[in-house]
Amino acid sequence: MRNSTEIKKLGLVGSFAIYIPASILMYCMTQYLIPYLSTLTGQETILWWFIVAGLGIFTPLIVTGWLILKSEGYQLTKKTWIERLRFRKITKSDLFWCFVGLVLVGIFSMIIMKGLEFITGKFEHSPAFMTFDPLTKGRYWLLLVWVPYWILNILGEEFLWRGVMLPRQEIAFGKHAWLIHGFGWGLFHIAFGWQLLITLIPLIFIQSFIVQKTRNSWIGVIMHGGLNGPSFIAICFGLIG
Repeated sequence: MRNSTEIKKLGLVGSFAIYIPASILMYCMTQYLIPYLSTLTGQETILWWFIVAGLGIFTPLIVTGWLILKSEGYQLTKKTWIERLRFRKITKSDLFWCFVGLVLVGIFSMIIMKGLEFITGKFEHSPAFMTFDPLTKGRYWLLLVWVPYWILNILGEEFLWRGVMLPRQEIAFGKHAWLIHGFGWGLFHIAFGWQLLITLIPLIFIQSFIVQKTRNSWIGVIMHGGLNGPSFIAICFGLIG
């Protein structure tokens, strides 16, 4: 297996050759396929988001990451996982940066959200294809569909974006890699609409910066999954709207 120092750089062309198709896939699935399936079956869109996103968006991200690794000459071994993908043992320093990042994301996201509401008025804090009413008796089974989707969501994005791509972007862009990385990650979420995309800016760039600084991809998993998971559960039980 290659040594991690032999990783080839991933410049703008290579980066956006991945970001743009992924963004188009996300847009087409969410704007066309999910509404169509919801109308066809009479099932709420959140169910189809779980199914379509899990199998049709995030699984392809995992496959893409694996194919890139394979083209580099790597196999999915423990050594690759730790050295190439940088899923390393978490240190106290990593946890400190993770905590600081989550606090900053929470503060700045709230400021941006309230600022947007002041300027444009109230708006939905979830895209249309993710909007749903709190769970009631007879709908708790949706949690069973959500769990595998959530795993594929976090695994797919953190495996490809942070594990596979970011180390190569650091070789191309050095200390500024997190900016390019964050911009591309934001492009992937363009289907969420401009208001929600703006509220995601703190997470997108702060997480990218901290993962680059710590050189530990688990930080991305903790921050991304730690925000997505509890937020969904809170919405499910009507704790937040």
